[in-house]
Amino acid sequence: MGDIKLLDCTLRDGAYIVDSMFGNAAIKGVIEKLQEANVDIIECGWLKDKEHVEGSSFFHTPSDLIPYLKKDKNSIYVAMIDWNRYDVNILPQNDGKSIDAIRVVFPREHYVEGIEIGTKILEKGYDVFFQAANTLAYSDEELKKLADKINEVVPMGLSVVDTFGAMYEEDIERIVGILDGILDEKIMLGFHSHNNQQLSFSNTIYFTKLLASKKRSVIVDSSLCGMGRGAGNATTELVANYLNKKFKCNFDMNKILDAIDIYMEPFLQKYSWGYSTPYFIAGMYCTHVNNIAYLTNNHRSSARDIHNVLESMEPEDRIKYDYDLLENKYIDVQSKKIDDENTFTDLKNALCNRKVLLIAPGKSSLQKQKEIIEYAKENDCVTIGVNAIIKGFDYDDLFFVNHARYEYAQKAENEVFDRTRRIILSNIKDTSENESVLNYSRVIKRGFKYFDNAMIVALRLCDMLEIENVSIAGFDGFKHQYNESYADVLLPTLNPEGKWDKLNDEIKAMYKDFYEKKRHIKSITFVTESIFVTED
Repeated sequence: MGDIKLLDCTLRDGAYIVDSMFGNAAIKGVIEKLQEANVDIIECGWLKDKEHVEGSSFFHTPSDLIPYLKKDKNSIYVAMIDWNRYDVNILPQNDGKSIDAIRVVFPREHYVEGIEIGTKILEKGYDVFFQAANTLAYSDEELKKLADKINEVVPMGLSVVDTFGAMYEEDIERIVGILDGILDEKIMLGFHSHNNQQLSFSNTIYFTKLLASKKRSVIVDSSLCGMGRGAGNATTELVANYLNKKFKCNFDMNKILDAIDIYMEPFLQKYSWGYSTPYFIAGMYCTHVNNIAYLTNNHRSSARDIHNVLESMEPEDRIKYDYDLLENKYIDVQSKKIDDENTFTDLKNALCNRKVLLIAPGKSSLQKQKEIIEYAKENDCVTIGVNAIIKGFDYDDLFFVNHARYEYAQKAENEVFDRTRRIILSNIKDTSENESVLNYSRVIKRGFKYFDNAMIVALRLCDMLEIENVSIAGFDGFKHQYNESYADVLLPTLNPEGKWDKLNDEIKAMYKDFYEKKRHIKSITFVTESIFVTED
């Protein structure tokens, strides 16, 4: 086969993670270590239509990169532009002092315009690489037209891009088979993968093997530690080691590992990227990672909810990031409107004249269990377990707002679950013969990021049911380590981002908002200590 070129895109794809602010030392250090490791092509960042800020891998013109580059280079330096987000008229003629080439990324419906942009860049003395975003969406005929159009320009390379991490081997075989059969042999064929389905590395291997018997040179993309938006990319350290062993390449693994030890560790400690279940679902449905981020950041959506929202969307809408549409789909999936008037009336008749004790799953509900049980007896309270069952309590009712907590309680405490009346919301089930199902929208108040906090929802329901005296136990507040706040350390966490302080602050704000606007509850008593307490 022809040469195998390794392209590292850490400073470009990783810019999504750190908002481009790697810092001067990391940008210089990563470039230097990759160059010393004999990495063939180093993607140093983006060219953007805004002034360069020191320490950022967003650059305005190639001259902005000069302070970050080594002059005695043996690697090809490149930067990327989005086909319609950079004015190539401001691009100066290549003077040989900065980047050697520019990568142009374009969507399927605008490949002609993208290639035209590349032609203008070639005229200014830069080499050009093209990135065909979401190549999986191209039909066979469209791939042929793309290859014919690329041949008119003869760039250095064209890369197949698995934008949504959705490709399997047969997809790569189809795409590569068509492009390799038509592209001029002088044009390198590349592969840029994403790790949504844990296939980034294996697909990179498969791509390389497919072309092993060809004369064409190839490019494979990777990033240090797989750093990149969403599920990230193939990892440079894995790909380099593979190419060394299987194709006798000469990448210096010590230099690559130095780059990780010295420059990547701080980012690994502070930021997260890589495979996750939500990003697997993005690959499953060929959806843009921004849709996953929206659902996760704005609704803390479970994997199941993300799946159901995406499943409800048309394929052409999944590749966009239309947040209004996404929000409407989320509400539709969650709401599942039902006729709950009789259920609501029955609950009101049963509870409105009673004192109610809401027992949340905070650690104090176990530590102070004896005192809580005695309090309930002395005050003749109806005890309601909120979104969890804690071993040792004999509840009168259970109230669930979340499917994961409902399923976990059913498996963990089956006897208590089965014998106790359950009040659930329609996002869990829209019908149930043996449970009291209420409309999700009846008790949810939007406007807060964590609007579905179970205790706040339970309090809102109590107020609607005209219950006058409510007591609370186990509503402690969240600590910083995973599940150290819960009586059951295996309870499914509902804050996967780990932003516990923000969660506490917003629950305080939601509780204050509820407390000031409640209509029927006359007193709220905290049986255990809570950071959310508001005095009567």
